[in-house]
Amino acid sequence: MKPAVLLDTSFLICLFDRQRAAHTVARQYYRQMLEAAIPMYLSAIVADEISTRQQLTDLPLKNFRPLPFNIPHAILSGRLSQALAAQDGEDEGAPVPVRGDIKLLAQAEHEGIPLILTEDANTLYHYGERLRLAGQSQVRTVLLSHGYAPEALRPDGQRSLDF
Repeated sequence: MKPAVLLDTSFLICLFDRQRAAHTVARQYYRQMLEAAIPMYLSAIVADEISTRQQLTDLPLKNFRPLPFNIPHAILSGRLSQALAAQDGEDEGAPVPVRGDIKLLAQAEHEGIPLILTEDANTLYHYGERLRLAGQSQVRTVLLSHGYAPEALRPDGQRSLDF
């Protein structure tokens, strides 16, 4: 897979809010993506979430590729939600995981976007890792609290070997 990144709401908040603990890390990743011309996707779901906090036009929209949420994404989102419920041994009446996060994972998986940048360790990162480790998804979530690691934006996440 070629490098490409889906940006989570929490990443964008960290990027533009200097008071956030992960602000510097978010800026480092953003700079790396710009310099390496790594496509940055902005989901309609994230655009909606951002719009509740600030004007969407405050973002550098020209640097992002818009990604609408469509029927194939919805179908895969439902399957991923079911896979998580099955992992937990829950029946159909059990609580549903945070739907927006599952929708983002489904979009990235369906579109072949190998990475999601996020600050959200409790849901998006957690669900993403569970699905990836279970073989239900190939999408890796890069957590800002892990610090800046340039190799994290490689689709395989592998560090280069220095000889």
